[in-house]
Amino acid sequence: DPGFLLVRESIKNEIEIECLPGATALIPALVQSGFPNERFVFEGFLPIRKGRKKRLEEIDKDPRTIIIYESPHRIVKFLRDAFEILGNRRICLARELTKKFEEIFRGDLQKAIDKFDQTKKPKGEFTLVIEGTTGRVNS
Repeated sequence: DPGFLLVRESIKNEIEIECLPGATALIPALVQSGFPNERFVFEGFLPIRKGRKKRLEEIDKDPRTIIIYESPHRIVKFLRDAFEILGNRRICLARELTKKFEEIFRGDLQKAIDKFDQTKKPKGEFTLVIEGTTGRVNS
C-alpha cells in the first residue's frame, strides 16, 4: 500500500492528517480467522515477481500468524506458491469485509486452491491470514 508515501509527504509539508479507526481489513480478518492473535506479522502485498518466493521462504520459518493482502487476479497463483513453499497450512481468506458480498473461507491451502481455482473471476481484495509454522495440516 503506497499510502505511507502520501502520509510521509503530508507530514513533511506540515499538512494535517486524520486517521479513522477501522479503515483496514487486517485486524477484522485476523479476528475472523480464529488463529492465535497475540503475536502476528503483517506483510501487506508481497512483491509481484522478484522476491516473492524468497519472501515466502522467510515467512515459512515464522511461528507467528501471518497476514497478507492479495489482489483477486493473482489469488490462485499466490495460493499455489504458498502451498509449494509453506506446505498445506491452515488459512483464512477474507474478502469484502463489512460489505454486502463479504466472504470468509476457512480451511487449508489445498482446499483454498481447489475453491478459488474454480471461481471464474474472484472479485475484491483478499486479506489472507495464514497460521504460523504450527499450522501445517497433515495430508
